[in-house]
Amino acid sequence: MAGKNVGQKKSSILRHTLTVRMIHWMVTISTFILIFTGFGQMPIYKRYLLDQVPGFAWSSNYEVTVFVHYSAAIVLVFAAVFHLIYHGMCRHFNLLPRRGDLRESYLLVKAMLTKGKEPPCHKYLPEQRLAYFFVAGSLGMIIITGIFKVLKNLPSMANIFSNEFIYWMTLFHNIATVMVVFGIIAHLGAFLFKENRALLPSIFTGRADLEYIKHRHSLWYDELYSQNIICSDRQSCREN
Repeated sequence: MAGKNVGQKKSSILRHTLTVRMIHWMVTISTFILIFTGFGQMPIYKRYLLDQVPGFAWSSNYEVTVFVHYSAAIVLVFAAVFHLIYHGMCRHFNLLPRRGDLRESYLLVKAMLTKGKEPPCHKYLPEQRLAYFFVAGSLGMIIITGIFKVLKNLPSMANIFSNEFIYWMTLFHNIATVMVVFGIIAHLGAFLFKENRALLPSIFTGRADLEYIKHRHSLWYDELYSQNIICSDRQSCREN
């Protein structure tokens, strides 16, 4: 029985390039740091004794949290700009929402809940495209409002913006933060569905199981086949 599996390898296909994975993790890590340090600029960490936990003494230090917050913001802005330029130049637009995504998302979730037949999907599921639009828009709002919040702290810009303008920038900044937190919870919550878990390793390795792609992302599978990236025997025609 053991000899039967010798030399067998599970066929997989490249789903996320190294560049895409690097951008994803830069955005992810910087966003979590921004959320943590953003709340740290309020007295809640000292109030609830988080700064008494070993390794978190800095969390209630305003100067430190501001420095870390600004550092993470620089990383996020760089990753966001690079993301737009890279995918724009490569003409990678398959994550943008399409007409009918709301209806298809409903049908897909319904199928997962009822164990019914799912509609055929492209490389990204319809709810993934909607989630991308929601989170990207929220992060964009955080970046834009955050830039104005930083500028108003510069001595040379202190008198340019009115208090009312800064009030609204701060309000939208906070609203966008809540939206991002909600988006992260929804994004991670999607993996509660067993059907979605097969894609989780791909954000680390970049590769996804080809049989899963054929079953769950049949429209993308057909595209790969038409481009000779995969062959009729379900093996990769060339290294991805």
